[in-house]
Amino acid sequence: MEGAGDDLALRGSVDAELAAEFPGLYLRYLEVAAGSGKSPRGLKQRLAVLSDRFAGPQAVAFRTKPIPYAYRVFHRHIGLDPDEQPTPAEAVVLERMLKGGFVSSNRLDDALSIAMIESGVPVLALDADRISGPLVLRPSAAGETLEGRPGDLPAGTLVVADDQRPLALLFGAVASGRGVTPRTTRTTLLVIGVAGVPEIAVEEALWLTAELMTGD
Repeated sequence: MEGAGDDLALRGSVDAELAAEFPGLYLRYLEVAAGSGKSPRGLKQRLAVLSDRFAGPQAVAFRTKPIPYAYRVFHRHIGLDPDEQPTPAEAVVLERMLKGGFVSSNRLDDALSIAMIESGVPVLALDADRISGPLVLRPSAAGETLEGRPGDLPAGTLVVADDQRPLALLFGAVASGRGVTPRTTRTTLLVIGVAGVPEIAVEEALWLTAELMTGD
């Protein structure tokens, strides 16, 4: 897998039938030579500033902005109710409303939260050393499993996969051992783009997350 020194994020493939069913669906990813760890003061301060800016009215209006709204529409298209199973970016906003602010957790999670709040684009992180080959968005095959989850996946479950196995459910659980851990030294950041979400916004979300993971 190529590194984050490339000028552009890498383009993953999308299953042909899936692409035909959902025009505008795409996958972009970027490798960062970093893992997680303790969140630095600057990152905590940036999160605190966002908490002050992102009060109740802004949080309520978040879902109506063009990019978050596009993900809500796509959720419904794949059979998910965004009011019952919020999009990843909306989940961050809902947590802010419940806790009264964006609470710092660790460097990676803080970076992901900031990127999602500022862009509306959900970013997923995987351990790059636990990925084999290029990434693909596809339906699961009969008999496939998601590591750490009991039983087979229902055939046709939408997953992000490498050339060997499913790595994560679409906007859902990550396979056991494929997520970022304290031992992770290289992280793959990925975004599923949907109709109505410009690729420039996806790239900005990826690069912002990468910058926050590696900056002071």
